Amino acid sequence: MEEGVGRARIDPEPEGRFHSLRRPLGVTSLGLNEIYLRPGERGRIHRHERQEEVFLVLEGTLTISLEGEEEELRRGELIRVAPSIRRQLINASREPLMLLALGGEGEHVGRDGEAFESWDQTSGRAPQEVPLPEDLPLSDD
Repeated sequence: MEEGVGRARIDPEPEGRFHSLRRPLGVTSLGLNEIYLRPGERGRIHRHERQEEVFLVLEGTLTISLEGEEEELRRGELIRVAPSIRRQLINASREPLMLLALGGEGEHVGRDGEAFESWDQTSGRAPQEVPLPEDLPLSDD
């Protein structure tokens, strides 16, 4: 694999509740974790000094308690929680719950990417200035 590229896999039935994806991927600028809660399991009530968190529900239903007030999120829904807000992740359902948790601090710099029209190009332009490539034809197999 190319240096500077990491790869990991979300475990559909992990042994524990918390699995770092940041380390195997080599991510240094944000936290990235898989959280798996079996029916009835809860995480600790916690907050952060500087890190905001975003939770994406991959499977199941998340009940999240924010300063004691509960909200439900279903598959495909996300929630952002500011650092100072106490939170608790809860699986109040009878189905497993799988989340992707992302955490980071500091201001987003904005778009810093450059796009290329071919692999032969060595200098790019702002992504919005480069047209999207033609879609691939799909086979009828």
